[in-house]
Amino acid sequence: KEKDIVLSVALKLGNYIISNFEDVRVIYTRSDDTFVSLDERAEIANKNKADLFISIHANASPKSFSYGTETFVMGEASNTSNFEVAKLENSVISFEENYEAKYEGFDPSSIESYIIFSLLQHTHLDQSLKIAGNIQDQFREKAKRFDRGVKQAGFLVLWKTTMPGVLVELGFISNPEEEKYLATDLGQDYLASALFRAFRD
Repeated sequence: KEKDIVLSVALKLGNYIISNFEDVRVIYTRSDDTFVSLDERAEIANKNKADLFISIHANASPKSFSYGTETFVMGEASNTSNFEVAKLENSVISFEENYEAKYEGFDPSSIESYIIFSLLQHTHLDQSLKIAGNIQDQFREKAKRFDRGVKQAGFLVLWKTTMPGVLVELGFISNPEEEKYLATDLGQDYLASALFRAFRD
């Protein structure tokens, strides 16, 4: 399951950072199998005055042949596939109580909602793009994963953060080969260490 894979990679990444940078404090939005709403994730980062926000995910597609890593920054989806990824990731809000009020009328399936809030989040775009590029370079060069590139799309989890941030898609759990890789301890180690090197650089 996505929740298990991404938690494992996040904890490994946090351990790499803690072991190598004594002056860096790592704050997890979760460290166990609990659900944290998208707005709470941003709130945790903002309240702790974080310098960087990394949201880790596993991708899925109705096409089982889709594969590879991609890293998103907040922005307007420039094509249909970016919009579809954002819709899928943002649809989790429907599990939250009173989500219509909490997200100010945001509709995860309406393109108009994405256009409005992408205009609000350009402050840290350059820094977000820089780390996103580093992440994709490390995934491609060191972890030997297929590079789907750095993209922009409207992700609620990045919307209210007040620092540079990225949403990382580690690979497709809907692709049988990639699912096997994502489920292995070794695969998760490679992905976490690639994220760490991008952070370090």
